[in-house]
Amino acid sequence: MNARVVVVGDALIDELRDESGIREFVGGAALNVAVGLTRLGVPATLVAMVGDDEAGAHIRSYLRDYGVELISSPSPHGSSRAVSTRSPGGEPVYEFNVAAQARALDFGADTRAALAEAGIVAVSCWPFDDIEQTRLLAEALGSGSAALAIDPNPRAGMLKDRSAFVRGFESLAAEAALVKVGEDDAQLLYDEPLDALRTRLVDLGVRAVLATQGSAGATVEAGDVTVTRPISDLPGRIVDTMGAGDAAFATAVAALGDGGSQGEDAWGAVLERAMDVAAATCRFEGALLRLPESLAEIDLDRIGT
Repeated sequence: MNARVVVVGDALIDELRDESGIREFVGGAALNVAVGLTRLGVPATLVAMVGDDEAGAHIRSYLRDYGVELISSPSPHGSSRAVSTRSPGGEPVYEFNVAAQARALDFGADTRAALAEAGIVAVSCWPFDDIEQTRLLAEALGSGSAALAIDPNPRAGMLKDRSAFVRGFESLAAEAALVKVGEDDAQLLYDEPLDALRTRLVDLGVRAVLATQGSAGATVEAGDVTVTRPISDLPGRIVDTMGAGDAAFATAVAALGDGGSQGEDAWGAVLERAMDVAAATCRFEGALLRLPESLAEIDLDRIGT
């Protein structure tokens, strides 16, 4: 795929706290997807708010290292930060700083031009309950012909109005080629099972829904096609699940750029690849997308990982 994907959403510092101490990683769902796409061989641009501070310099350097173009909006409160602890099952629990909670993009000429020229626009962790921001995004998307992929990725610590978030999300999702949702999204936004949300989105007009179910794997429903794949069994132990969903979403977005997937076999292959990439990502701390074929070159037991 040669067309550039423009990813719209968040960029931040993940501050991980556990019994081992405090460690920092560059992250944010949208940033993880943009970096993941470049690791999958897909050119990517990230549109996100980044502060003019030490953390912002770290984010910019990280994106340069992975070949991601950045179109940044200023952040009056500095760079966003998520402090995460781990539940006993390894799932992250987040607390967000003021910058993250007040995130907003400046839809200037550079952003509008990138969106107008994109082959695919992927939106992740967007503040759909901010009516004005969502209006501006929809307006900018309307000036292009990009295929749209959305991962709502709501965070309880940043959600201000659940009903407004659902309305904003569904207003864009109805036109989407791909929407990714997980069990947490179904519970937080709709208070209903993931299968019910999947059906709701298909009925809304979403062309393909990727529903991730943690250790139970994932399902794609696209028109008359429904395929399910289990979580992939790869070498090494699961260390961190933080980037699994972003890795799966990036893999599915990359497949859209290859012409999409129409039949059961094609979607099955995409979903199996997504599960492999997500499983490889979970073998390492942090949310950086990892390729399963690279695991054979690494002593997973030694790095622990």
